[in-house]
Amino acid sequence: MSDPNDNSARSRRRRKQKSYALLILAAGMLAFGVAAGTLYYVLRPTTLRIAVGPAGSEDQKLVQLMAQTFAREGSSVRLSLVTTEGTQESIASFTAGKADLAVARGDLNLPENAESVAILRKNVVVLWAPSGLPAKGSRKQPTPKVKSLEDLAGHRVGVIGRTQANVTLLRVILKESGINPDKVTISQFATSQLSEMAKDQSVDAFMAVGPLKSKITVDAIAATAAARGEPKFLPIDVSDAIAKKNPVYESEEIPASIFGSSPQRPEDKVDTVAINHLIIAPKSLSDTAVAAFARQLFTNRQQLARELPAASQIEKPDTDKDAALPAHAGAAAYIDGNERTFLEKYTDYIWFAVLILSGLGSVGAWFRHYWNKDEREQYIAHRDHLLELIAKVRKAETPEQLADMQNAADSMLRETLDCYDDGTVEESDLSVIALALEQFHHAVTDRRVVLGAGAADMPRMRVG
Repeated sequence: MSDPNDNSARSRRRRKQKSYALLILAAGMLAFGVAAGTLYYVLRPTTLRIAVGPAGSEDQKLVQLMAQTFAREGSSVRLSLVTTEGTQESIASFTAGKADLAVARGDLNLPENAESVAILRKNVVVLWAPSGLPAKGSRKQPTPKVKSLEDLAGHRVGVIGRTQANVTLLRVILKESGINPDKVTISQFATSQLSEMAKDQSVDAFMAVGPLKSKITVDAIAATAAARGEPKFLPIDVSDAIAKKNPVYESEEIPASIFGSSPQRPEDKVDTVAINHLIIAPKSLSDTAVAAFARQLFTNRQQLARELPAASQIEKPDTDKDAALPAHAGAAAYIDGNERTFLEKYTDYIWFAVLILSGLGSVGAWFRHYWNKDEREQYIAHRDHLLELIAKVRKAETPEQLADMQNAADSMLRETLDCYDDGTVEESDLSVIALALEQFHHAVTDRRVVLGAGAADMPRMRVG
């Protein structure tokens, strides 16, 4: 029959094994959850809010196309549009922290923490004056009132667009050209008032600010030509000086025939001033997010241009540290090829995960040791009991006592092997038990010889 104590010990051991298995499972699930959570945090798409306006403008259409393209391709950075009434409102949203990015002109009053991410386009200044329509029946071309910038004093200039930035820019050009801005009258016209502006006889010159191939500029020139005669384009000879004194401006050239080839408008290249139209980001915005956005934008530029031609004008910003508006560190890293590798970016996360797993392993080992301390104590008790049995064997009086001790030793061996299977004892512990059992068996064998010899001598002693 089996010993009830042995069955009880095995039952306890099985319960502990199940509890320990559940603990290991819980620890594994915790480690998996931490790893999955970290991986999700690292790889989840980043959504950047971008302020752009007004609704329906080329800028808004372009940014909307970017957002759709990035979402369609499952890119790591997504865009959420914050539509505003115009550039000034976009900058206000950016400054107030309601947007992570903003579309703005480089010559506006940008926040101190603003840095460039991409150049959406270059806006060039186009200045022209009507030459006047010839009198009926006359082939003689009239002489324009304004032939150069110097002639603008005492005249009126019609500026296309309601933004104050265009007026400020015109005053900068006039002042640098040696003309008192106060002697030039400036009238602003909305883009929907081109026909009205062209027919206004009080306007002696016109100014447009936009991309070289801007439809608004082309339409304005065509409208003034039809109403007031072919345009006389006014070069800005001091464009280099303006660019040196005001780094937000650049010296640029308007190519011949860019606004029309028959007749040529202009007939020859014209010096002018350009201003970058930018996507800006705060310096504090994540370098990783900005680099990813820049990579997506420039990688998809050609695809965007196929759907919206204006996207072909997107350019990379100047990464020089002395640039008028420095490039964001993330964008500069992508443009200069200095982006950090995956390991460089996430080394801290990896080491953190290793530390967590190491810590969980140590905790698991401690729990295992704590959980199995009873079995360990049982092993020690068996070892000590075997040593005690060796001493008792030498004092046994009957074979029956030796048999009981042998059964006890067998039971202790079985318990020890069960502990070994559970991982409570090591092979070195088994070696100790094996040595003790070997000594025990030698003692039993020697004692059996002694008891057998004694039993053989007893009858002879009675006969005598």
